[in-house]
Amino acid sequence: MKIIRSREFRADRAWGALDIASMNGITTRLHWTDQPYRWHVNDGEEVFAVLDGQVEMRYRQDGEEHRTLLGPGDVFFAGVGCEHVAHPLGEARILVIEKEGSV
Repeated sequence: MKIIRSREFRADRAWGALDIASMNGITTRLHWTDQPYRWHVNDGEEVFAVLDGQVEMRYRQDGEEHRTLLGPGDVFFAGVGCEHVAHPLGEARILVIEKEGSV
């Protein structure tokens, strides 16, 4: 059993993570960041849930870039082949569920 107080988590670097669980090749990790990630495409599907803070999620669809603002409780689902990048506005804590070893 684990109880995690996500608002208390702070990593020593941007996108540092706390591993919560690994179940049948799927990982659940809590990330802390105050810096953008990089444009990428995951090796599979990804669930990205903002727990604290705000994140501008940028993604490309049909060659066109889109942006949406995510806040606490908002979830972004990146399907296979979805190119995206997260830009936090200040500090953010994000729960990410994805294939183990994914980018």
